[in-house]
Amino acid sequence: MHSTQNSTEHVSTVVIGGGQSGLSAGYFLKKRDIPFVILEANQHVGDSWRKRWDSLRLFTPARYDGIAGMPFPAPPHSFPTKDEMADYLESYVDHFKLPVRTGVKVDRLSKPNGRFVVSAGGTTIEADNVVVAMANYQYPRIPQFAQELDPNIVQLHSSEYRNPSQLREGGVLIVGAGNSGAEIAVELARTHTIWMSGRNVGYVPFNIAGVVARVFLLRAVLRGLFHRVLTMSTPMGRKMRPKVLTQGGPLIRTRPVTLKAAGVTRVPRVAGVKEGKPKLEDERILDVANVIWCTGFHPGFSWIDVPVFEKDEPEHDRGIVGKVPGLYFVGLHFLYAFSSTMVHGVERDAEYIVRSIASRSNGRAHG
Repeated sequence: MHSTQNSTEHVSTVVIGGGQSGLSAGYFLKKRDIPFVILEANQHVGDSWRKRWDSLRLFTPARYDGIAGMPFPAPPHSFPTKDEMADYLESYVDHFKLPVRTGVKVDRLSKPNGRFVVSAGGTTIEADNVVVAMANYQYPRIPQFAQELDPNIVQLHSSEYRNPSQLREGGVLIVGAGNSGAEIAVELARTHTIWMSGRNVGYVPFNIAGVVARVFLLRAVLRGLFHRVLTMSTPMGRKMRPKVLTQGGPLIRTRPVTLKAAGVTRVPRVAGVKEGKPKLEDERILDVANVIWCTGFHPGFSWIDVPVFEKDEPEHDRGIVGKVPGLYFVGLHFLYAFSSTMVHGVERDAEYIVRSIASRSNGRAHG
């Protein structure tokens, strides 16, 4: 793996993003002998996992955490750490000898003359096909009024949180009650008084690490409900998709009873700031020393200079952009199924788009 120097080159297919989605696409491209390169902005494959909070574990057991062609090397019912996942992705690249270039941040994708042009610093690559293998949460979403908070209040977005040592003594307001907010709340409740604001997102009604879950429920939920039922091919999936995209999914590991037992106090939505302190919808003012914004992300696709977006979402059918032939997406939230952003869901999506790339390449070869 290496970084590119100033150059211009032509590659049949460029994959942007070296996470599980991009590597899965690379696996299938290599199987079909389609020339390609994977561009990864981080200095090492897996760094997007390494940069998350220290105690993070995957929500899915190891038996569901391998990507195409290589099982995850851990006991099947264990829940890998984020660093174990990162190391697995690095070893995956080595095992399959995938052409990954690290430290290459793409700053523009355009299609001026029938071919895609990928610009990354001083490097320009022309391509027949481009696979954008990135989730649609790239840049932290923080409300505008956050800058009105007292400068003595420590503010972190969930993407910046690593461990309790970053915080001041005193209360913590966690804004956002999804999976990140809930997990961070339980961790911090051991050392701080915690208030958590945000609506109830629902929860998986069983212990994902329990015996019953191991034997039946995880397979039924992960492989059944999330992977086969909640898809764009079913009425239930098509109905659920807009809700999932706007509101997120349910709590997976943490349940309301867990939060309550940890001493986390649920409060209404944060409405703004008064006298430098967070103000809730019910007009209460919280005197806290820390605020953690678990408020999600912007898609972060402004660098794509190709007319494919409706609002913030690219128009596609299972990752294939019909109006811009040769452009593909994989890794997006609910790309085809609820499982599309889960590790076990990316393989199917990646294989589907690579079949399309292969048929397009064959068409060009015989055209």
